[in-house]
Amino acid sequence: MTDNSAYRIEPHVPPIDDYMRLRLESGLTPFSREAAEKGLPNSIFGVSLMHGNETVGMGRIIGDGGCFFQVTDIAILPAHQGRGLAKWIMAALSDFIATLPKTAYVSLIADVPANRLYSQFGFNETAPRSVGMARVLKPH
Repeated sequence: MTDNSAYRIEPHVPPIDDYMRLRLESGLTPFSREAAEKGLPNSIFGVSLMHGNETVGMGRIIGDGGCFFQVTDIAILPAHQGRGLAKWIMAALSDFIATLPKTAYVSLIADVPANRLYSQFGFNETAPRSVGMARVLKPH
């Protein structure tokens, strides 16, 4: 059993610099500072995983505030992975999800094998009824 007593979850979106560092170092696609500065203040809810004074993980919920929500930005720095900390992040996000209107649609895009984690929190694959799609804009 791993001792996680040095970690704590704080209920806030990480600062821009931490957000950008976490995305890059955890292997998520990085965003421009401009995009992060515009997007992060519009988060519905977010958590920061702290180790001392360092932000080592995060998770966010985005959406319209009533009908549609998406879990995104689940990231943990590689040196802190493999300790069950993503479950802490998902548990905190799930606690928030439980307060949403009962008719809300909550979705996420899962990379494999992270889909196994999300299924533990009630998320199910939507195929064949629906298929996730994305449009990524590329700079010229």
